[in-house]
Amino acid sequence: MSHTHHYIGTILVGSIISAMVVLNTRLGEATSAGVSFLINQVVGIVILTILMAACGSNRKTTPQAKAPWYYWFGGVFGFLIINANFLTVTRLGASLAMATAVFGQSIGSLLFDLTGFMGRTTYRISWRKTVTLSVCLLGIIIMALDGGTFAIPYLVVGVLAGVLTMVQMVYNSRFAAYKGILFSARNNVFSGLVFGMIFYALTASRTTITGLRALPSVPLYLVIGGGLLAVLVVTATNWIIPKIPAIYSALLLSSAQIITSIILDHFIYGRFSARLLVGALIILFGMVGNVMVDKQEEKAKAGAKTP
Repeated sequence: MSHTHHYIGTILVGSIISAMVVLNTRLGEATSAGVSFLINQVVGIVILTILMAACGSNRKTTPQAKAPWYYWFGGVFGFLIINANFLTVTRLGASLAMATAVFGQSIGSLLFDLTGFMGRTTYRISWRKTVTLSVCLLGIIIMALDGGTFAIPYLVVGVLAGVLTMVQMVYNSRFAAYKGILFSARNNVFSGLVFGMIFYALTASRTTITGLRALPSVPLYLVIGGGLLAVLVVTATNWIIPKIPAIYSALLLSSAQIITSIILDHFIYGRFSARLLVGALIILFGMVGNVMVDKQEEKAKAGAKTP
């Protein structure tokens, strides 16, 4: 069965992620990081509640409908990722921040494919796939070595955010298998909101209050844009991620995020670098090679089974 529509959907999700990160960052710059996160979660809860009311019950009615307790806290991942993205984008720019994040996504996806962690299907990584993945890594390194503010601590934060992104996607998709896509998505943002409120009340209450006072002067598209796109990302990944190997979802997400971030960097922040563009093209080249190797291996397996 063809997975073309899943691949296209993954590319679109990658582009949406980059736009979401930039919108959240700009909202945080206009108010504060805490306000950006909290507003993002509130908008997500409102939109998902409306969708659930319009679509009826979205819970999955199976004997496994009672999800394990540890699947109810996906919002903590979102809290860490959004704050890490705010830090890296403001310090490194969108393109370099996304480059470090997608490197982390690649690391996370490899771990999932090799270990089958969280119930994922295990995939063997052949030497030919290793070569093509190394080409993608080369592209990411070229981007990460671009000029500008080269701050190693922020690059490390970006990589960790990428790893957490893959963990969150698989984690949420597993919870969605028990409770349904919309229910899982709403629980994700609700648990994130609760955690964020407690955290900011204890660590940055004054900054958060000041940011809330500045909120009425912020353009509406910045206020609701990040939360709206977050809903699209969470619901789409809950549906798409289980359908294809994690390594392919990571590569498609990575390429789309990088290319989109380059475009956003150029038009929003006035930044552009030929090295960033070259690195993105190298990543795309490696991704195409990886898909071709996979098809060749599938044909070889099919031929070996034919008597």
